[in-house]
Amino acid sequence: MNPDVLAPFALAAALSAAAGLRFYGVVFFVGLLGSLGVIELPGELRLLCHPAVVAVSGLLFALEFTADKIPLVDSLWDAFNTFVRVPGGALLAALALANFDSGLVAAAALLGGVLAGGTHVAKMGTRATLNLSPEPFSNWLASLAEDGLGLGLLVLAIAHPIVFLLAFAPFLLLLVWVLAKVARLALGVIRRRVVARPRQQR
Repeated sequence: MNPDVLAPFALAAALSAAAGLRFYGVVFFVGLLGSLGVIELPGELRLLCHPAVVAVSGLLFALEFTADKIPLVDSLWDAFNTFVRVPGGALLAALALANFDSGLVAAAALLGGVLAGGTHVAKMGTRATLNLSPEPFSNWLASLAEDGLGLGLLVLAIAHPIVFLLAFAPFLLLLVWVLAKVARLALGVIRRRVVARPRQQR
């Protein structure tokens, strides 16, 4: 199949997945590359090339990059940005496919929001678990790994959309596995607290 046909779909998926990790970084990176003429953005993603969007997203990305490296602060940042990353992922997916019919755009927005929500919850749950450790190095490594993952998704989708789409199914399976682990950890914490309350009341 023609890579040019698949490219907007690959980019929409990559933008949504990466938005759940680093929304401001995604907007800044894609907008900067588009404004420099390095890549041709599909749909209405050209809005990201506006100098104001590049400048504001760059400042917010610098703030996010710093906050994400500080234990506990990163969890607070993640909690606050739940209201940004999920709708942001939906918006980016819709913008990427804006040249298609409105029904497909709406479906892309729904799936983009779900995908951004999935990577966001996986990130937030993993980082909350790491924050239980007193040393900061695992937190820094996790943050850098998330930076690399988000960037890698975008670069692969832009440079090799077919390869990205082939690799996307294993990525989704890995994401589901991580979400299941996070859910088990959360349920374990809830159970321990429920059991501990009657003992404290005695």
